[in-house]
Amino acid sequence: MAIAIRKPEEIKALASANRIVAQTLSLLREHAKPGISLLELDKIAEDFIRSQGARPSFKGLYGFPGAICTSVNEVIIHGIPNGYQLKEGDILGVDIGTEYKGWFGDGAATFGIGAVTQNDEALMACSRDALLYAIDSIRVDMRFKELSHLIEQFILKRGMVPLRGFCGHGIGRKPHEEPEIPNYLEGGNPKQGPKIREGMVFCIEPMICQKSGEAKILSDKWAVVSHDGLNGSHHEHTVAIVNGRAEILSKE
Repeated sequence: MAIAIRKPEEIKALASANRIVAQTLSLLREHAKPGISLLELDKIAEDFIRSQGARPSFKGLYGFPGAICTSVNEVIIHGIPNGYQLKEGDILGVDIGTEYKGWFGDGAATFGIGAVTQNDEALMACSRDALLYAIDSIRVDMRFKELSHLIEQFILKRGMVPLRGFCGHGIGRKPHEEPEIPNYLEGGNPKQGPKIREGMVFCIEPMICQKSGEAKILSDKWAVVSHDGLNGSHHEHTVAIVNGRAEILSKE
């Protein structure tokens, strides 16, 4: 399947959907304090997204029950919002999807609830910094596999490992489009596969584990943890290739 090339007006429309993602993340960061439940955060997010004329695109996607993903501590991605009340020292990953006027937005961040351990600070910094490093490294004609390789090397140099079996992706008229963008090199040769072109729009999302990158899905069929059982971290931006470089769409 071909990777879509977007016209400037389409990138503008995608930026509008992604701006709502960024605003929702900012709102949730303000509200994510000890004592608040994941279900309360889910409602705050859904109410805000709908107030902007958009809809929470994760709700019902592949059967997911929440408006957003809320992943606490060892849950790295796809945590279902429930009655759990956040505690001082938790780390919370929030992943948000929107649909606005037929275009999709997607972004995620992991942040601490009050004071967290130095180890968790380093973990969250790894996924955030890997994301920003990847975005800064993107050039037209670079292969997507080269990008995956760069992300993997960055993570390994920090003493962490990427979660395997999950990846970044294209985005546009659907929440998930071609290409798939793992956070590690598959196949051994980064000089293979499709190239990054002007006008492409995609999501980069480093998902970080501490010792084992092997994924395990919990009994709710959604929450993903590492086999090492340790805390994980996840950051994501939607980017568009404009004038040869990656421009972040999922920011205020």
